[in-house]
Amino acid sequence: MRTLAASTLIGEFFVIGFAGLVAMKDDSLTVGTVWTVCGVAMVLSLLLCGMLSRPGGVQLGWALQIGLVISGFFVPMMFFLGACFAGLWWASIHYGRKIDEAKARWAAQAEAEPEPS
Repeated sequence: MRTLAASTLIGEFFVIGFAGLVAMKDDSLTVGTVWTVCGVAMVLSLLLCGMLSRPGGVQLGWALQIGLVISGFFVPMMFFLGACFAGLWWASIHYGRKIDEAKARWAAQAEAEPEPS
C-alpha cells in the first residue's frame, strides 16, 4: 500500500506546485498567500509519504484529497484534478491493501512449505 499511496502523493506534490503557478495569475490572491498555502500542502504531501504506515497517515491523506478538491474554488481545474487524485488515492489504499494481504499469504505459504532435499 505504501508504494502506491506514496506515488500518488508525489504526483500531488507536482500538481499542487503547478496549481500554485496558475493561482498566482488571480489578482484577488497575493503571491505570499498562494505560496504559503501551496507550500504547506506540498510539504504535507511529502511528509505523508513517510507517515503512511503510522496511525492517522491514511486519514491525513484523505484530508489532503479534500483540500485539493476544495482548491477548485480558486483554480477551477483543481475540481477535476482533485477528484482524479482522490480516485487514485482510494485505488492506492484499496488495492494496495489487497496486494499487501496477498504478499503476506504468499510469504506464509512459502514459509510453511518444506524445503526440497
